[in-house]
Amino acid sequence: MVMLFVLLVIGCEKDSSEATKTAGPGDAKRGRRIYISNCAACHNIDPSREGSVGPAIKGSSRELVEARIMSSGYPPGYKPKRKSATMPAYPYLKSAVPDIAAFLVTNP
Repeated sequence: MVMLFVLLVIGCEKDSSEATKTAGPGDAKRGRRIYISNCAACHNIDPSREGSVGPAIKGSSRELVEARIMSSGYPPGYKPKRKSATMPAYPYLKSAVPDIAAFLVTNP
């Protein structure tokens, strides 16, 4: 039983590291899952469409995604699509920024 557990853990670690190597700066598939769980309620499940509260965000730059998630702000020189400031910061998603940004650019 212990041997089975060890093999399972080793197998998962190998798959995980290989996925990270091939994902580049962000993993769009992982980003999609995170987006659906954390963003779609306000922005729409389809990021190219307006949401109930938030604007369409398909194609948003990583810089914009990071600013909005980390501080609820905007990058220097950016003109917001809306004047409202209803989006709170989600600093717990810091490590997911590259993945969310990859999803918003590729939208697989």
